[in-house]
Amino acid sequence: MRVLVAEDDRSVAAALTAALTRAGHTCVRVARGDELLARYRDVDAVLLDLGLEDMDGLDALAELRRVSSVPVLVVTARGDERSTVQALRSGADDYIVKPVRVHELLARLLAVTRRYEQPTPELLPVGSAALDAATHEVHHGDAVVALTPTEAGLLTVLARRAGASVPRQDILTAVWGADYAADSRALDVHLAQLRKKLPMLTITTIRGVGFRLEAHG
Repeated sequence: MRVLVAEDDRSVAAALTAALTRAGHTCVRVARGDELLARYRDVDAVLLDLGLEDMDGLDALAELRRVSSVPVLVVTARGDERSTVQALRSGADDYIVKPVRVHELLARLLAVTRRYEQPTPELLPVGSAALDAATHEVHHGDAVVALTPTEAGLLTVLARRAGASVPRQDILTAVWGADYAADSRALDVHLAQLRKKLPMLTITTIRGVGFRLEAHG
């Protein structure tokens, strides 16, 4: 896999690229947002620090999402809830707070990129709508709603068990991988985005358990 590491700290960038290279990946390192925006077409995924030399990483992410859907994994020292939620809402697929555990980084990078692989074409019933697994689009009557790969993965897990409660950890494992922390905000943020995009569906929160996609839609 070709990975672009956008990181202004040389020592951190060296550690990340060394770990990725040992795992068999090819790395490109940049320290500026304008370099990221110039080179994203050459890679399969981006590791993005939020403190770049020329701009805030959140601004770089917003600019990137205007032109590309390349998988983005934010790797940053900012562990506050506001930064986490803003990054995920701006289009980040995942969010890791430094210091980084290498095995977790590699597992979550793999989980993120797998969601972008083109699956076998399939129309999956989702309440009163249908999800096209190949295009990540939900069809509801004459309307077509585009989802991100992460949103589509989340909806797929719920739809395959429509009418039943799906434990939170089951969703995290299926969409983000087994190493994902159960207290991460990523699931909640992406679920909120899903509910906003698909008001015709009912996704119920089962407190202390998980979530349920109501079968009636």
